[in-house]
Amino acid sequence: MARIPDAFIDELLARSDIVEIVGARVPLKRQGKEYAARCPFHDERSASFTVSQTKQFYHCFGCGAHGTALSFLMQYDRLEFLDAVEELARRVGMEVPRDTAQRNANPETRDLYGAMADAADFFRQQLARSDKARTYVAQRGIAADILERYAIGYAPDGFNALRDALGSSPQRMQLLERGGLFSKNDKGHVYDKFRDRLMFPIHDRRGRVIAFGGRVIDPEDSPKYLNSPETALFHKGRELYGLWQARQANQKLDRLIVVEGYMDVVALAQYGVSQAVATLGTATTPDHAELLFRNAPDVFFCFDGDRAGRAAAWKALESVLPRMKDGRQALFLFLPDGEDPDSLVRKEGVAGFDARLRQATPLSEFFYASLSVDVNLGSLDGKARLAERCKPLLAQIPEGAFGDLMQQRLTTLTGIGVRSGSTPPPPRMQRHAPANPSQKPSLIRSAITHLLHRPGFALALTPPYRFAALRQPGIELLSELVLLVHARPDITTGLLLEHFAEREEAVALQKLAVLELPGEDDVLRQVFIDNIERLDAEALGQRREELQQLQRDGALGDAGKQELRALLQAMLQR
Repeated sequence: MARIPDAFIDELLARSDIVEIVGARVPLKRQGKEYAARCPFHDERSASFTVSQTKQFYHCFGCGAHGTALSFLMQYDRLEFLDAVEELARRVGMEVPRDTAQRNANPETRDLYGAMADAADFFRQQLARSDKARTYVAQRGIAADILERYAIGYAPDGFNALRDALGSSPQRMQLLERGGLFSKNDKGHVYDKFRDRLMFPIHDRRGRVIAFGGRVIDPEDSPKYLNSPETALFHKGRELYGLWQARQANQKLDRLIVVEGYMDVVALAQYGVSQAVATLGTATTPDHAELLFRNAPDVFFCFDGDRAGRAAAWKALESVLPRMKDGRQALFLFLPDGEDPDSLVRKEGVAGFDARLRQATPLSEFFYASLSVDVNLGSLDGKARLAERCKPLLAQIPEGAFGDLMQQRLTTLTGIGVRSGSTPPPPRMQRHAPANPSQKPSLIRSAITHLLHRPGFALALTPPYRFAALRQPGIELLSELVLLVHARPDITTGLLLEHFAEREEAVALQKLAVLELPGEDDVLRQVFIDNIERLDAEALGQRREELQQLQRDGALGDAGKQELRALLQAMLQR
């Protein structure tokens, strides 16, 4: 596997601002020189997650999560290393070395992505050639720029159009079949899965086509919507149609609107509502909920007001409830009979649709209204029934103000508290308390700590590094850090930690990196230099003792005698 050059990673991270990367996904508040938030990787009441712009790394004092902008994207967006590199490179306008990217990619997966892209291009070409499809698009009022943004195409009628165009070899046929683009009858004959349908490519978080949804043009045909089957690239319970386009259209998403169909997403985009996404023919899953909240703090679920729509809304509620950390909101918009987002936005315009969103039902109201159906809250039995219905669901809500208020509401309705027997949250970790306040850190530990906080201090040192000869624990690590900074002068704290990520020293270095060092840079720099000078002196003393021992043993040569005289003279001149 090819390795991306360190120099490229260094430049990539140097051009990236970790505060901007994290802040686009997690609400940050300034605290002195750093930024703080509730950790996105575990549930907590108070903010123990910090981001340092100076050091270009993040750290959670609660769960220990830490790293650079690159590792944050890997953890938060669930990206593989190369995917995270390419995402970060795209943001800062850099291009990953092609040979590296290509050699790191799984050849089979790469070919499958290529086949899906070719299919998308084929469907778009067919839309331009089909009078029937163009007429349908015009009737639905889909503008050219929206067709382009969502890469909408058309699968022509007939059983072999895609196969004949792209299945030029057994290998290509196999790829297209693996991509879910073919069906097979009882006799084993292969034919196009999508026929006479408007085609909506489904993109992953990097904008690659991974599947398709097809909508009938002829109202007599069925099913109305046909989706790709699950494949190596596509898992419908983990993907959202339109999320890629929403992220491209909005520098920072403050809301996402979940609708039922592809046309609803496209119609809302047509009217300037660029935050709509759709589940792919399935109910809202926990993975959907996590993906939604990772991209926006407010999520609106837009469903029909009938029984089926409310059942879908309740399923969505069950998925988002365990993810309702403070700062997140889930709301439900139930549409009038006979209306969908497509028809509603065309009838009322974007202003009317936004007005309905502002009147959407908060999760809390929908929760208690749903569970209070057929419950007589005027009786003790009814209150007990409601409490028992609520108990297992409320227990799923993360610790925080929202959970407390939800339980307070239950107490108001029933007079019963649910978490009365729950254990109090664990105490927050003390951030800067030393293990033994009376014990001063060693010179080596102090030098390493200062170097981690300000890597540039090492550039003040010139070889030879006398301290490197010391036989003391930590000297090899200090020497390696100094050499690393000289080799990569622009290296940040985050990159230094990343360099040791897979080594046993990683945990110790991380602990030192999050300590607070009081004082201005000039003061801290002088402390570091003083530490090094004292370590140099210890190294000279160590060498002097070695030479004196050789002298006592009668094994000291002329060169050694000359070196010893120079060391003794230097000692007397201090």
